[in-house]
Amino acid sequence: MSLALNVTRSILGQPWRWRAGGDAGADAGFAPDDLVTRLLLSRGCPRETVDAYRAPSIRAFMPDPSIFRDMDKAAQRLADAVAAGEAVTVFGDYDVDGATSAALLVRLLRALGLAPAVYIPDRLMEGYGPSGEALVRIAEGGARLIVTVDCGAQAFEAMAMARAAGVDVIVVDHHKCAAALPEAYALVNPNRLDEAEGAAHGHLAAVGVAFLLGAALLRTLRARGFFATRAEPKLLDLLDLVALGTVADVAALRGLNRAFVAQGLKVMAGRRNTGLAALADAARLNRAPLCHDLGFALGPRINAGGRVGKSDLGVRLLTSEDPEEARAIAAELDRLNEERRAIEAAVQAEAEQLATGQGNRAVALVAGQGWHPGVIGIVAGRLKEKLGRPAIVIALDADGIGKGSGRSVAGVDLGAAVLAAKDSGLLVAGGGHAMAAGLTVAADRVDALAEFLDARLAADVARAGDGRVLLLDAVVAPGGVVPTLVEALEAGGPYGMGWPAPRVAAGPVRVVKASVVGAGHVRAIVSGDDGRSIKTVAFRAADSALGQALLGAPPDRRLWLAGRAKIDDWGARPAAELHVDDAAWLD
Repeated sequence: MSLALNVTRSILGQPWRWRAGGDAGADAGFAPDDLVTRLLLSRGCPRETVDAYRAPSIRAFMPDPSIFRDMDKAAQRLADAVAAGEAVTVFGDYDVDGATSAALLVRLLRALGLAPAVYIPDRLMEGYGPSGEALVRIAEGGARLIVTVDCGAQAFEAMAMARAAGVDVIVVDHHKCAAALPEAYALVNPNRLDEAEGAAHGHLAAVGVAFLLGAALLRTLRARGFFATRAEPKLLDLLDLVALGTVADVAALRGLNRAFVAQGLKVMAGRRNTGLAALADAARLNRAPLCHDLGFALGPRINAGGRVGKSDLGVRLLTSEDPEEARAIAAELDRLNEERRAIEAAVQAEAEQLATGQGNRAVALVAGQGWHPGVIGIVAGRLKEKLGRPAIVIALDADGIGKGSGRSVAGVDLGAAVLAAKDSGLLVAGGGHAMAAGLTVAADRVDALAEFLDARLAADVARAGDGRVLLLDAVVAPGGVVPTLVEALEAGGPYGMGWPAPRVAAGPVRVVKASVVGAGHVRAIVSGDDGRSIKTVAFRAADSALGQALLGAPPDRRLWLAGRAKIDDWGARPAAELHVDDAAWLD
C-alpha cells in the first residue's frame, strides 16, 4: 500500500495509504462502474467473482447445508418433530443475534404447523446461555425437543442435565468450541474444531447458521413428501431477520454474509415482518433501511430489551403478527433504548477514568461495583474505539462475581484468549469469538485475569498497533462530495466488519466555521480551492486532537479531510456530507 497524499503523520498520528495499492486511489476521473470494481477488488474480492460480489445473491454463495457436522442429524430430528406435532421450545440468547435466530426458527416452525414455545433467559437473574435447571424445567413442561440458538457451545453441565431428563437438545451456535463438545443430540456450529469444509463459514452469525438449518429442514421435509398437500414456506422471506442479526452481531460481511445482508435489506424494505416494520417506525426510519441502520438504529432497540428490560421483548416483537401489539412492544423498546443510553453514559465515564490509569496495558480491563451488566458490551466497544486496543468491562455484583464483556481489534483473537483463561482456571465461565467475548470471573481474580491477558496478547496488540494506518479509496475535490458519489460508493456494499466502508479524502479545504454540537460532535463547514463548500461532522471528537484542530483551524491554513461520504436527508432535498475520521495539514 503506497502513501496517500504524502501524509506520513496525520492529526491523529497515523500515515494515510491507498487501500488499492499503487496510486490508483489518486485518480478521481473514474466512471462509477470502475469505482465499484476497485472497491470490490481492494477488499479481497477475487477478480473472477466481481460480478457475483457486485450483486450478491443467495444462489451464488449458499453452500450445501450438509457440509456442516450434525446438520443432517439436526434436520432429520426437526423433521420428525414437525411430522409428529411434537412440543418444541426454542431457547435463545438475549442479544440481537439470539433474538433473530429464535424468531427465524419460530416463524418457520409455525409455518410448518407447529406452535413452538420460546425461552429467553433473564440477563441479570440467569446470565448467558442455557442452564441445566432451565432445560430441565422446559422438559418438565412437556417439551420433547429443545433448540438452543446463539448459545450452548460451552454448556457441558446443562446438556448433561437435559440428556438425563430425557429431552433432545439441538445446539445452533457460532461461538468458539473447545476440543470436547457438550452432550447435545446435535451441535451445528461452523466453529467446531472438528469441522472440515464447513469451517470456511466460521464468520457466520448464529442467525446465518439457523437459516442453513432451516434450508436443511425444508429439504428433508420435501424429500419425505411433506409438501405434497401443503405449501412450502418461503425461507427467503426470513432474510430480513438474517440481515439484522448478522449486522448487529458484527459478523464479517464477506461471502455468504454479504448475500444475506444485501438480499435481507430488500426483504426488509418490503415491510413483510410486522414487528420490524413497527420497529422502523419507532426508530423514525421513513425510507428503505440501509446496512448502517441495522447496526445503529434497529439493533440497539432490540438489544435494549435484553439489556435493561424484559429479555423476551425482541423475540416477541419479531414474531408478532398483530400490528397493535407490535407497535406497543416497539414503543417500549424505544423507551428502554433511551434508558439504556443514560445508564451507558454513566458507566462509560467511570470506565474511561479507570482505563486512563492503566498505562499501556495490552488489554484495557476495568471493573466496577454496581455497573449495569446490560451495557458493559457497548462500553467495551467504546473503550476499544477510543484506545485502539482490546477492552473488557466487568460489572461486579454484591456477591463478588463479575460479568464481563470484551471487544477486540483486528488481528487480536480475544475469544481464544478468554477460552484459554477459562481453561487455566481464572474464569468461572467464558467464551466468544475473535472480535467479542463474554466471561464470568470472581472479583479476587480480576487482577490475575488482567495480567494473563496482558501477557498472552501483548505481542498481538503491538503488531496491530504498529500496522495502524488510515486507508483511503479515493480523493475528490470538495465539489465532488455529492449524492451521486455516495450512490457509487454504496454500490460496493453492503459494508461492515471485514468489508470496510469506503473512505475518501476531500480537499484541500479551509475551515469556514466549526462548533460543538450534541454529545461532543464537531460540525464544520469547509471550503475548497474549487470554491465549493461542504458540511462535515466528526462524531464524539470535541475533546480529541482532531476535534480541537477543526475548532481552532486558522482561516488561512489548508488541510485534507478523510472520512465517509454520506447522504444528509434532513433537508428538503438530499445532500451529501462528510463524516470525518481524520485530517492532515497541507501546509
